Amino acid sequence: MIDIIKKYITAEFIRFVLVAGLSTAFGYGVFSLLIFFGLSDPLAVLGSTVLGVLFNFKTYGILVFKNKDNRLIFRFLAVYCVVYICNVAGVELLKILGLSSYIAGAVMAIPVGLLGFVLNKTFVFSKNKNNNPE
Repeated sequence: MIDIIKKYITAEFIRFVLVAGLSTAFGYGVFSLLIFFGLSDPLAVLGSTVLGVLFNFKTYGILVFKNKDNRLIFRFLAVYCVVYICNVAGVELLKILGLSSYIAGAVMAIPVGLLGFVLNKTFVFSKNKNNNPE
């Protein structure tokens, strides 16, 4: 467990947390706006995820992982598909437990954000040369 903590709690992680604050505010704002306009929770999560991906690909790539390679967009999109599924499942579970859509969306922001960091670091912006697209 300590090795996992040392691997992921780095300056890169601190940059991620700072950029994630802006990204989370943007994503939750879009989610709330879509709920306000009457979209279902899964569609609101989808809308906020799609717009967030476009914003996040560049901000995370450049500011967090110091990588401008646009060819990584497909891996990034795959990560966000996983994050989307986890987010929808979490929101629905929290609603079953009695939370409103607004609160459930806010609660899910932290765990799906951490999941996004680990998956992006591991599968998208890895410094492993064998993991880079040709």
